[in-house]
Amino acid sequence: MPLLGAHMSIAGGYYKAADAAGAFGMETVQLFTKNNNQWRAKPITDEDVSLFRQSNKTHKLQHPCAHASYLINMGSPADELWQKSVDSYTHELERAEALGLDGVVVHPGAAKDGSEEDGLKRIVRGVKECIQRTKGMKTQVWLEATAGQGSSLGCKFEHLAYLLENVDRPERMGVCIDTCHIFAAGYPFVTEDECVQTMAQLDDVVGLEWVRAFHLNDSKKDLGTRVDRHAHIGEGKIGPGAFRWLLNDRRFKSLPMYLETKKEKRDGEEMDAVNLRTLRSLL
Repeated sequence: MPLLGAHMSIAGGYYKAADAAGAFGMETVQLFTKNNNQWRAKPITDEDVSLFRQSNKTHKLQHPCAHASYLINMGSPADELWQKSVDSYTHELERAEALGLDGVVVHPGAAKDGSEEDGLKRIVRGVKECIQRTKGMKTQVWLEATAGQGSSLGCKFEHLAYLLENVDRPERMGVCIDTCHIFAAGYPFVTEDECVQTMAQLDDVVGLEWVRAFHLNDSKKDLGTRVDRHAHIGEGKIGPGAFRWLLNDRRFKSLPMYLETKKEKRDGEEMDAVNLRTLRSLL
């Protein structure tokens, strides 16, 4: 059975995210290692690490991960932003390593006014530098499949394959597949036949052995719109069938799958609980 979890808040301490995941009966958790809309970050203390690791152990959470800051853009043609992004992502890998996280999910980057080819080359150079500067660490770089808004790279499986091949550090690399993102990017993912075909395409182009995790999100926008808007499970354009297929595909049975749906209540109940219940009903 896949490990189900969600992105949880670190407000009040990193251990709070693990405690919240445990309270919902989750098997895994995703978090930010710092404020995701700021470059600066407070140092992680020994107490932060100890409390978080203990909470993970208490709640038996497996394969916890982080999501990198949305400010990071290693595909930028602007040297100053590129270097700032490399420095920031390196720092996030170091923080994740201290907390004992498996990977740090990162949007590959956006080419902005540069070419797609140049953007991909700059991402390769940036990721290589991050890995070199965190030599000896276990925490992996998890490249996320994107919806393709604007000049965002990673919306084509070919982008991910290019990055993996050219970084050429398999022990430190992987991909995270977001269901909303690939659907919005133009990969059909509603019927069983579409799910089979899209995953076969992912396998052919990238290789399923590179998939480290999934983000489970329905989509508010239609197929191929390249607009990233998450919906609650079964309430968007994807619908419950695709999630039933994905959850029951034995190839992904031991992978972590994280919800990134809106934090809100319905009839007094947290939607994380509702979405988890929906997913478990599909198993």
